[in-house]
Amino acid sequence: MRRSTFPRIGCPACALALALLAGCGDEREPFARLSGLMVDDALGEVSGMAASRRLTDVLWVENDGGNTPVLYAVSPRGSLLASDRVEGVANTDWEDLDAFDLDGKHYILIADTGDNGGLRRTLQLHVVEEPASLEDTALRPAWSVSFRWPDGPRDCEAAFVDAAAGKVLLISKKRHPPELFEVPLRPAAGATVVARRIGSLAGVPQADAQSLRDRPKAARLVGQVTAADVSPDGRTLAVLTYQDVLFYPRKTGETWAQVVARKPRIEPLPALLPQAEALAWSANGAGLYASGEFRPAPIFYLDPAGD
Repeated sequence: MRRSTFPRIGCPACALALALLAGCGDEREPFARLSGLMVDDALGEVSGMAASRRLTDVLWVENDGGNTPVLYAVSPRGSLLASDRVEGVANTDWEDLDAFDLDGKHYILIADTGDNGGLRRTLQLHVVEEPASLEDTALRPAWSVSFRWPDGPRDCEAAFVDAAAGKVLLISKKRHPPELFEVPLRPAAGATVVARRIGSLAGVPQADAQSLRDRPKAARLVGQVTAADVSPDGRTLAVLTYQDVLFYPRKTGETWAQVVARKPRIEPLPALLPQAEALAWSANGAGLYASGEFRPAPIFYLDPAGD
């Protein structure tokens, strides 16, 4: 999402507020603790994040559409570690990232699925093999997936991989309730596949009537899904909206449609993350990292065990 209706915090005020939060965050926000701050000019519109499966303490992030097709490696404290250009593809509207393992290799999925205007006839998923070191380098997709929706365009900013099932799961943004789709992770080369709708997400909070009257533009954004990630053990799906993180637990043998049909556990985001668009489980699955599309962008560590 390029244009925001959320107020942006000026750099000095943001830095001061974050410093205060760092000092007392454990008492005020046990679920969300400040991890770092991304201040590099290259990281101004972060819209997706994935924790490396190959490199220790590395987060991969991407910028929103219209920017260069680059994957950036950052530390959990926000330091820029490497910039890897993805050759042969465009950043039409990159909106999410996911890290996964397949056949003994480490991969990153790039979801070029944003469509604010509802104009795109086909969308792309690009899969690159994760670099083995932190050096500025050029990457090329190991493969790409071209797909379309079954019944016309829709905006989508959330994608995650179920490598065991060979599927990519996609969640629509502006529909209520949000819809869950799947496409093959590795279809036949050159084919354009049709996403299959398999369910919808229960329990996604929406703005109340008073908020819709007082601030209709901002209130309509409250329940829109902006990112999703499944824990490394496959047992918990975390879904990000502009206001909350939703946790959908998965029981053994359940389909994703069954998982999201139950009401989730809901945790509010900290107030200093007003345009939350990036979410990633940590590599060990103990918690998550979240950030947003503004500058400077804080990185919060979210502890599902927090009260």
